[in-house]
Amino acid sequence: MYFLALLFTIIFDWTEQENIAIYAKAIVLPAIFFYFYVSSEFKIGKTEAFIFLFCFIGQVFDLMDVEVSEIGGVLSFLVVYLLLLKIFIAEREKIILNKKDILPVSIVVIFIVYLLVSVLSLQSDNMKKFNALYTFYGIVLSVLSYCCFVRYITKGTHIALIMSLMAVCYIFSDIFYIFNEYFSHSVVLVLIRDVTQILGYYFMVEYFLERSKAQKKILHNN
Repeated sequence: MYFLALLFTIIFDWTEQENIAIYAKAIVLPAIFFYFYVSSEFKIGKTEAFIFLFCFIGQVFDLMDVEVSEIGGVLSFLVVYLLLLKIFIAEREKIILNKKDILPVSIVVIFIVYLLVSVLSLQSDNMKKFNALYTFYGIVLSVLSYCCFVRYITKGTHIALIMSLMAVCYIFSDIFYIFNEYFSHSVVLVLIRDVTQILGYYFMVEYFLERSKAQKKILHNN
């Protein structure tokens, strides 16, 4: 159901059938949540539950496309990123940088800072209204992305790869959301925004499941 919703979203976005595309997008989160809930043996933590809740609220704001949609969506996904960051911090996994890691980590930091400054410099009329909020939102997403990329560089594990893919999807989703606000309507921009956002949900759920498996393995070994 999730991948069918993704496919139909692509088709309806491409054909500019926005009214029908709304129905496809509305299926995405319930479908991916159902997949997570079944795969996790009908167990869900409080933090994960709140993340899904605020993803749903943010998606509703986006689909409603009313006057408060922009601020409502930004605040909702800001909460999502803060909760994900809370999970990363709670894991307390030490990241030790070797000499060989310094160059790639430096490139990642420069790239993230460059993206943040470049995107925030696009001062459209909508962005000027919530400039401080967008700045804080960008900083939180940048820190979240840094944690994901550095963990992959230093650890190179499967779960770190999933985290990085999730971060990449969220970065591109948010960048192209702003591009849609800044530039005139473009089918390509809408497609990239929607596809990366939907794929971001998938990688987020895969991260939750892999994290749960890792925790069970640790408990079993102890």
